[in-house]
Amino acid sequence: MKILMFGRGVIATVYGWALQQGGHDVEFYVRPGRAATYGDAVDLDLVDARHRLWGQRVVEKWPVRYREALDPDHGFDLIVLSVPHHRLAEATAFLAPRVGQATVLVFGNIWTEPLAAIGALPVDQIAWGFPQAGGGFGADGVLRGALLPSVVFGTLGRPPTDRERAVRQVFREAGLRLKEQPDFRGWLWVHFVSDAGLFSQGLRLGSLSKLAGATGDLREGLLAGRELLPLLKARGLDLRRHRGGVLLFRAPTWLTAPALAWLTTHVAPVRVNFAAHSDPEAQEPREICRDALAEARRLGVAVPRLEAAEPHFARAKTDRV
Repeated sequence: MKILMFGRGVIATVYGWALQQGGHDVEFYVRPGRAATYGDAVDLDLVDARHRLWGQRVVEKWPVRYREALDPDHGFDLIVLSVPHHRLAEATAFLAPRVGQATVLVFGNIWTEPLAAIGALPVDQIAWGFPQAGGGFGADGVLRGALLPSVVFGTLGRPPTDRERAVRQVFREAGLRLKEQPDFRGWLWVHFVSDAGLFSQGLRLGSLSKLAGATGDLREGLLAGRELLPLLKARGLDLRRHRGGVLLFRAPTWLTAPALAWLTTHVAPVRVNFAAHSDPEAQEPREICRDALAEARRLGVAVPRLEAAEPHFARAKTDRV
């Protein structure tokens, strides 16, 4: 399959690498002028957990291909759209007149109604998924991160279409297992508030990486996430359909916080993922916390821990070039 990764962010790069390993033809769309800045290869330092429980370290220079223009007759079968949630409207507006016949995999956080989030993109050409990978580019340009063995897919209340099944097969061919979420809209919102809870405490410390092994701060992050669960109810979400997703936040923190602290220091894929989120200027964690807090205020839901952390994310920062 001919695949276009939209942008050269962490998720696009990690999965572009994995999809190319699966035998697919992968290119990256980047803004004009970026290809020369990025160079013709990406330095990878990944923990790949697709085939080994504790992961296998991969260090390589991966040659990549970029394009800085996109016409509707581009010939791509699949466009993987994984951008920060606050950049999604901009990305869909760009893609809508250029999508051609491609399937677009929306592959990241969403806090609005999913069908509203895709703007003018044709609904019958959309697939919904969520990555299970993470990391960051260091000051040296090296992408350090982790690729977990599964990836999340879902639908909005109907069986997968032929297009969606074809996208799932592409990820299977890349050695990834699939986790299906029948209420994907609800799953996305649960994940969003989970992020907001942990990010709020990571931002308070300076970055998410500083939460690794910090039992007390992880406990506060879990409690912040617990305080956000009523917000999901206020939005009309039936949490009984997401018992597994909210279990971490409802379980006793005397048990979950030490367990999470141990995972973030002893299990390589989790440790590497946390460690790579060390940029104190990262914008997306701030935007997630800001949007969750704004919605809580709109609906009159008390979220004291998120409120207390507001000074650390109140002012949005501009994405760095």
